[in-house]
Amino acid sequence: MTEQIRQIAFYGKGGIGKSTTSQNTIAGMAELGQRVMIVGCDPKADSTRLMLHSKAQTTILHLAAERGAVEDLELEEVLLTGYRDVRCVESGGPEPGVGCAGRGIITAINFLEENGAYEDLDFVSYDVLGDVVCGGFAMPIREGKAQEIYIVTSGEMMAMYAANNIARGVLKYAHSGGVRLGGLICNSRKCDRELELIETLAQRLNTQMLHFVPRDNIVQHAELRRMTVIEYAPDSQQAEEYRTLANKIIGNTNLTIPTPISMDELEDLLVEFGILGGEEEYQKAIQSGTKAPATV
Repeated sequence: MTEQIRQIAFYGKGGIGKSTTSQNTIAGMAELGQRVMIVGCDPKADSTRLMLHSKAQTTILHLAAERGAVEDLELEEVLLTGYRDVRCVESGGPEPGVGCAGRGIITAINFLEENGAYEDLDFVSYDVLGDVVCGGFAMPIREGKAQEIYIVTSGEMMAMYAANNIARGVLKYAHSGGVRLGGLICNSRKCDRELELIETLAQRLNTQMLHFVPRDNIVQHAELRRMTVIEYAPDSQQAEEYRTLANKIIGNTNLTIPTPISMDELEDLLVEFGILGGEEEYQKAIQSGTKAPATV
């Protein structure tokens, strides 16, 4: 594998807009002349759909199950070329309730490495489901594949809770595998004081808020057509936001070992910003069902 390849990964709570953010950002990177491969590590196999203008591409695990072994696959069957020559692969995952997705991710990555998929690239981007409470989804970090982690979050409590958990996972493998946190990407939900809140969280986690992506319905319009905003509306302000984020990732040298905070500290931060009331009010909210308890 070429030494110069930067291996990045996008993590974030399910439903935060991680795959949309990563594909739009990678479209911006490709537009800037970067050679990129996306390795989708989400069993939903939706990490490349905007690049390929398709519902979902055939995954390595699905095809390997059909053939009997991953060794029976040809690289061109699972590696497709999308928008601006971005290489697209989906690892796939086991059937719900059966097996560990992490094993599938590593099987897929090993297959790609052995078959030359990592040649002539500037970036490999792993798009990973949820947070790293499940060891399976920590695989790209644990195995030393992903070196720069970008966490997609918002000012919502559960998104921040997941971001803190992911930071904890990065810290766990920072010394053994050399993985670093590249920053938080705020995919805005138009929460109160959201920009300031995520900047404060970033400081507490010993990282930066790399970019604040404003909420805009043009993202949904593009998604309905299975396109990135950069392709669908290249002159739009939202496309410029993703180009700016792409530039920031390309030029990012602020890679840190994170300092995750405790649940109490996170709740104190939310109280400070008026997202949560005090402890008594919070417990009442949980009991009344208006506020989900802080677990994933």
